[in-house]
Amino acid sequence: MTPAHVTVVEVGPRDGLQNEHASITTLDKIEFVNRLTDAGLPVVEVSAFVSPKWVPQMADAAEVFAGIRRREDTRYTALVPNLAGLDRAMRAGVAEIAVFAASTETFSRKNINQSIDDSLAAYQDVCDRALAAGLRVRGYLSTAFGCPFEGAVAPARVAEVAARLADLGVFEVAVSDTIGIAHPGQVPRVLDAVLARLPVAKIALHFHDTRGTALANVMAALPFGVSTFDASAGGLGGCPYAPGAAGNLATDDLIYLLDGLGIETGVSLKKLSEASAFIGRRLGHRLPSRYAQAVASDFSGS
Repeated sequence: MTPAHVTVVEVGPRDGLQNEHASITTLDKIEFVNRLTDAGLPVVEVSAFVSPKWVPQMADAAEVFAGIRRREDTRYTALVPNLAGLDRAMRAGVAEIAVFAASTETFSRKNINQSIDDSLAAYQDVCDRALAAGLRVRGYLSTAFGCPFEGAVAPARVAEVAARLADLGVFEVAVSDTIGIAHPGQVPRVLDAVLARLPVAKIALHFHDTRGTALANVMAALPFGVSTFDASAGGLGGCPYAPGAAGNLATDDLIYLLDGLGIETGVSLKKLSEASAFIGRRLGHRLPSRYAQAVASDFSGS
């Protein structure tokens, strides 16, 4: 049941950069997205239409979308938190958006100041308007493997909220390990519960590498037929709940793994590595990707 092809959703320009302290210019963000496009990434999450007060790194979302070079077979997406964000995204010509809910009440209230029920009610309005306008909508489900405030999360709870997200009309639910606590023994239990409610074609996985288990978690998920994984070029985006720790699963490491397994992605690892190196220079620090570090030290084995 292991898929022959995997879709990689590149989240570096949004989920990665929003957690970086260095301010990146609009032109550098545009160049970064263009390099990811040239590498063959099929989906690039370009930015987020959120309040600049809370996420200043995303303040230029409209300008970035206006400046990028779009390839016909690449999907360029944005995160939106509400109807105001949706309106901004639509004016910027965004064709696919994402909304984000949580598996635990405490995280939901601390992250977006709403209960899970209230957030889903608000997202229903967002989804209805977006779908009526012809946009595709994806749903993120945070804290699916553990919560920084409530600890362990029951797989049945994850499955319940995932199903409620799907009921809003989202085409895919990205079951997300927000704090990088998932391990390969846990992944099958969560997937068993979620797949009892939703088909595997509607499921993506979003792992963080805070504890170094992201690739092992991918390996645990592949036999279930999961064929969409989120990742961030170079491993951009340190985890906000574990200072100094790695953040998102590095796209470079994921592609290296999938190439080795003979699983098609359509992504050029060489060009992706060059895109990672580009943004790393702009950030002024070494990226956590093991592959990126190996290439930088000429220890790539080639």
